[in-house]
Amino acid sequence: MNKIAIVRIRGDLNVRKDNKDTLKMLKLFNKNYCVVVDNNPNYVGMIKKIKDYVTWGEINMDTFELLLKHRGRLAGKQKITEEYLKEKIKCSMNEFVKEFFENKKSFKDIPGLKRFFRLTPPLKGFERGGIKKPFSLGGALGYRKDNINDLIKRMI
Repeated sequence: MNKIAIVRIRGDLNVRKDNKDTLKMLKLFNKNYCVVVDNNPNYVGMIKKIKDYVTWGEINMDTFELLLKHRGRLAGKQKITEEYLKEKIKCSMNEFVKEFFENKKSFKDIPGLKRFFRLTPPLKGFERGGIKKPFSLGGALGYRKDNINDLIKRMI
């Protein structure tokens, strides 16, 4: 089963309460926050509801590993390290990523790991159309298939 990366593009101004609640449930608290979720009907329904505030697509293993290494945080804003993983779950970063994509492990297996990633604004900005148009029309919002990996790499 594929994993979906969701990146919040727009802020909190003039957001309806039910959409705000959905963003909070997905742990997308601020702009440029990213979460990785399973590709199942529950999450797809939530994504469709907040499609005007986020962009999403299928994330690959390489990008997810980069995200975890550079932007993965434990409680107290500490970076996640290979030593911490070996001590707590007895496997390396590569092994965890593979097992995560095979649905054998989840974020809950790493004690203290925050389930969202804080990213920087993308290098060279978002697409030409801005943050109010869908990706299919040259903007930044909505479904972007594999192109989400390029965006996340620019934001790490």
